[in-house]
Amino acid sequence: MAMTRTRARALLLMPAGIWYGVLLLFPLAVVLVFSFGERNPIGGYAPGFTLEQYANLPARFAAFRNTLTLAPLGTLAALFIAYPLAYYLALKVSARWKTTLLIMVIVPFWTSILIRSYAWIYLLGGNGIPALLEAVGLGDIRLINTPFAVLVGIVYGYLPLMVFPIYVALEKLDRSLLEAAADLGTPPWRSFLQITLPLSMPGVLTGSMLVFILLTGEFLIPAILGGGKVFFVGNALVDLFLQSRNWAFGSAVAVALIVIMLIVVALYSRAVRRFGAGRDDIGLM
Repeated sequence: MAMTRTRARALLLMPAGIWYGVLLLFPLAVVLVFSFGERNPIGGYAPGFTLEQYANLPARFAAFRNTLTLAPLGTLAALFIAYPLAYYLALKVSARWKTTLLIMVIVPFWTSILIRSYAWIYLLGGNGIPALLEAVGLGDIRLINTPFAVLVGIVYGYLPLMVFPIYVALEKLDRSLLEAAADLGTPPWRSFLQITLPLSMPGVLTGSMLVFILLTGEFLIPAILGGGKVFFVGNALVDLFLQSRNWAFGSAVAVALIVIMLIVVALYSRAVRRFGAGRDDIGLM
C-alpha cells in the first residue's frame, strides 16, 4: 500500500519536476558551464575550463557595490513605508473602504514600469522637484541620474510587493491577544512590540525577501533614472551579453549573483523558522 502511494505521488509530481528541470535547472546548468569557458574572438562562448572569468569579477565591483548597497536600502525604505500602510489597511480601515484602498495600492501595477519610471524623469528632472526646491531658496539641487533617483524609483516600483505580504500577516492577527493585552493595562506601544510586530514578522520577511531578490536583478530603473551613472549587476549582464558579447564573463557574473540570492534565501528560511517558533511561544503565553 505504501509503495502504491509512493508511486502515485511520484507520478503526480513528475510533470512539475520535468517542467522545473527543463525551465530552471537546465538553463542554470548552461550558465554554470559557460562561466568556466572563454570568450569567442568573434563574441559569444568558446568551450574551455578556466577560472579566469571568476578572477575578473572585481572588474564589475562597482555594479556589485551599487546592487548590494541600493538593494538593501531600497528594501528597508519600502519596508518602513509599507508597514504603516499595511497596518492601517489591516487593522484600522473599515470593511467598507478596505477593498477600495487595496485596489489603489494595486493600481500602479496596471501601468508599465517603463512608463512610470519615465514619469519620474520629469519629476526628478530640472523642471520638476529641483525647480520647486530652487524656487523656495534651497539652491540648485540635482536629483536625476543619482543613486537617490534610483532609490526613489525602486521604492515606488516595488512598494506594493512589500505591502501585501505584511497586510496578509496582519490580517490573520488574532485580535483577542491585543484585547487581552489592553485589558491587562499594557500600553499600545508595548502591545505592538511584543505581539503585533513578532506575529507579523513572517510577512515582513517574505516581503523583504521578495523585494530584495527582484532588486538584485533589476536593470530598468537604474538604466532610466541612473542615466548610465548608477549600474546594477543587471545592467552589467545586459552589457556583457548583448553589447560586448562576452558570454563567459557574463555567466560568471550571473553565477555570483545567484550565489548571493541563495545566501539570502537561506538566511530568510532560517529567520522564518526562528520567528515561527517565536510565534508558537506567543500563542502559548
